[in-house]
Amino acid sequence: MAMVKTVGVSKAFGDLQVLKEVSLEVAPQEVVCIIGPSGAGKSTYLRSLNRLEKIDQGRIYLEDTLLFDCVDGVNRVKMSLHERNTALLEVGMVFQRFNLFPHKTVMENVMLAPVHVRKMPVREAQDKAAALLDRVGLGDKTSAYPAQLSGGQQQRVAIARALAMEPKIMLFDEPTSALDPELVGEVLTVMKGLAGAGMTMLVVTHEMGFAREVADQVVFMFEGSILESGPPGTLFTNPAHDRTRQFLQSVL
Repeated sequence: MAMVKTVGVSKAFGDLQVLKEVSLEVAPQEVVCIIGPSGAGKSTYLRSLNRLEKIDQGRIYLEDTLLFDCVDGVNRVKMSLHERNTALLEVGMVFQRFNLFPHKTVMENVMLAPVHVRKMPVREAQDKAAALLDRVGLGDKTSAYPAQLSGGQQQRVAIARALAMEPKIMLFDEPTSALDPELVGEVLTVMKGLAGAGMTMLVVTHEMGFAREVADQVVFMFEGSILESGPPGTLFTNPAHDRTRQFLQSVL
């Protein structure tokens, strides 16, 4: 059973076809990295998995549950909003920008969703937040505010915040692209730790070294379509498609 599966997912913004029948499966505990040039549809695809973007066509499954079966933008799955939102709580997401609440401390940012969405008792949420902040190397920053942190530290708080909801899969949308180069490594180290612990991850990234080292499968997207995918050892050393080869030559 796939943790996430899409079949023929398509999306247009006006006359611009951003996704063209994208089909992909992510198995439990698998790390899949999506690479490709800007404008390939990578982020739009990721955002479609948790309804941040509404798809026009295609099906989206979370585990064995069909959440979306869209034709001409209309979802034919009969499911209450509560049921769908409950299912989507299993999907955590980390964005390019950190999106932390500036008026709340690091601890409060991590606790907020478990308390208000999961209805977790405050003490339990505090303990969980403290453990997660320790896990991402920020156990000494619980009382700090986002403005007092570096970009890398803020992104690690964002990862802890997503993990606090106990998701079954984590989506990462270019999580290091907004960081200064010297801060990238600390975020990638946390992500490698998650992968090593068995977290299912779907990662849009420009960090080819991370994809080569950590991914079980690498997917190359171009102009809204998946041109090819495979293990990193194969895709990076012997790509099947000329466009993949051109892209890798330009970034490696």
